[in-house]
Amino acid sequence: MTRMRARDRLRRQFDVMERRFPALRGFMTWLRADRARLVRIPVALLMIFGGLLAFLPFLGLWMIPFGLMLLALDIPFLQGPVSAAMIRLRRRLGGWVRPRRG
Repeated sequence: MTRMRARDRLRRQFDVMERRFPALRGFMTWLRADRARLVRIPVALLMIFGGLLAFLPFLGLWMIPFGLMLLALDIPFLQGPVSAAMIRLRRRLGGWVRPRRG
């Protein structure tokens, strides 16, 4: 898979998340901007670490995929595997999680 295609697939996954969680749209758009790179990398690492502490309140396993997606924006070789994993995860959970009607 070419880098451009992997990057486009990853961006589409972010677009899906923004549609699924409209309350976070502004924050996610800001994090995806190129100027937020110095903030995005530490936030991504904290999200992954926080996901490992899923037994604590508010922290959960949802933080790991989101942190990996943020990290993949800055590390090109992660873009293909992370976007493919997100697509598989969405397909697998699609039957369990119903989209919100709005």
